[in-house]
Formats: sequence, structure tokens, C-alpha cells
Amino acid sequence: MPADPMSLINSPLPSSLMWMTMRQGSPQPVGADALAEGKWVLIGVPGAFTPTCHARHLPGFVDNMKAFADRSVRVAFMTTNDVFVTDAWGKANNVGDDVLMLADPDNSVSMALHLSLDLSAAKLGMRTQRFAMTIDNGVITSLAIDSGGSFEKTSAESVLAAL
Repeated sequence: MPADPMSLINSPLPSSLMWMTMRQGSPQPVGADALAEGKWVLIGVPGAFTPTCHARHLPGFVDNMKAFADRSVRVAFMTTNDVFVTDAWGKANNVGDDVLMLADPDNSVSMALHLSLDLSAAKLGMRTQRFAMTIDNGVITSLAIDSGGSFEKTSAESVLAAL
């Protein structure tokens, strides 16, 4: 994988990527093949229940699910939390089956995509940068990355405007 995440654009999503999600009440692995068909927006966030992610970022996508569905785009959210926290976060935000909630607890997906964020100085460890990635039939077609606590480039409204 290239060191510059922007060089991922127009490349296939690496087939080696592996997340965890909850299915029928138990943790299950989910590979990159789950995002290989159709058009997806993969949203990476530093952590579930964190101020920006919980109060503003994920709710914007939940509120705009009809607009994504109208464009035939599915949404997946990825956190650097364990699968139980990620699942609870989805339930707390009433995401239902419309949003695929993906856990990257060991930060391996973020590292493979060169989208890791070291927040060790704040005692938060390795996290995921806030990003929005469009995947069309397994190919990464766009990538937006926000800095700090901002989510201007990766908000639901910005992602919809870029589709």
C-alpha cells in the first residue's frame, strides 16, 4: 500500500482488509468483499461516543439515509473501537440496518489504508483519521480527510454534494 492515502484513489479496496461487526447477537468478521458490490461510502471516525463523532457526525448520516438510498449508495461507519462498543454506538444512534457498523479494534484497517492517527499524547492510543471514502464496485473513487475535531469534508452533506 502507498504511504499517501490519496494515492489510493482509483485503486481497488485491498481484499485483505478485515473488520468485525455484530450479526445476530455475536461478533462476526467482515472482509473487504462486503463493500465490493455497488456504491458505498465508508466513513472512518476516531471513536464511538466521542463528542464530534457521536453528537454530530453519525447523526448527520442517519438523518440523510434517504438521500443516500435515493442515490443507490450504502453507508458503512468504521471506528477504532471493539465490536461491542461499535454495535452499542450504532444502536444508540438508531442506525438500524441502513448503516453497516464496522469495528477496527486493532487499527489494522486504518494502518493498511495509511489513515491512522496517533492520539497517544492524549492517552487515546492509535485511532482512525476522520475520513470519507467512496467505493464503487470495489474501487476507491474518492477520499476526503478532515483534521482535528472538524468534520466539514466528511459530513453527510459534504459527501452527498460530492456524489
